[in-house]
Amino acid sequence: MKRALLLLLAGLLSACAILPSPADRRALADRLAWAHGWQASQFATGSFDLVAYLPSQIKPHEVLTVYIEGDGLAWISSSQPSTDPTPLRTPTGLQLALKHPEGNAAYLARPCQYGDAEAQGCAVRYWTSARFAPEVIDAESKALDEIKARFQAKQLTLVGYSGGGAVAALLAARRSDVVRLITVAGNLDHVAWTQHHRIQPLIDSLNPADQRVALSKIPQWHFVGADDRVVPSLVADSFSAGFPEERKPKIILIKKYNHTCCWADDWANVWKRMP
Repeated sequence: MKRALLLLLAGLLSACAILPSPADRRALADRLAWAHGWQASQFATGSFDLVAYLPSQIKPHEVLTVYIEGDGLAWISSSQPSTDPTPLRTPTGLQLALKHPEGNAAYLARPCQYGDAEAQGCAVRYWTSARFAPEVIDAESKALDEIKARFQAKQLTLVGYSGGGAVAALLAARRSDVVRLITVAGNLDHVAWTQHHRIQPLIDSLNPADQRVALSKIPQWHFVGADDRVVPSLVADSFSAGFPEERKPKIILIKKYNHTCCWADDWANVWKRMP
């Protein structure tokens, strides 16, 4: 009996260790979106097919807020990248978009998320060393153009979560229609980030910290969790340090928040911290 119980326990532990499939992870995001009256769309950009979630009923408005997802399941251990970067659990970026407190909003995923990266032949580099590569930013920008056209919007507010904060910043630096840049636990200086964690540099990626001249013209708010060990406050501080004193972005440190908790739960109140 004892041996049977041990075998049963081992089997349960093994089952828990099995990751949900990309299809299961996509289904989770679909259900979350549907529950709020949103649905998936796909945008072919040439380099990647990008998935977005949009409200079922679109009302034209001059300003559109687009939320950009984080890196998702980029690694499954410190030395092994995942085979698919679709977020493992409830996507924080999508949760934030669905709780957008005012005006029109949309959500844009990152390359290879929600589409079975392995089946599509997506290269692992696009969620590791090249996660912010020029072709990634080009693709995201093309998708933004199409989403913006659907809403008949003229201006954009970009909100990026985690690695999506880097993407949002790089997009804002190159576009002329971004009127606000907001990041949540954003990786705004990946050189400082990789040095802090003593991990391999993102050698094939653009760095938002190199775009300070362009970004200095855009109003910015960067929210940082005081207990965030994934993207600690030193990353935002390093990014901010290179701006002229009169154009420094606003870094807002929130006590008791970490990388995932409790941004979506309290997003309406966090949003109110911006004028």
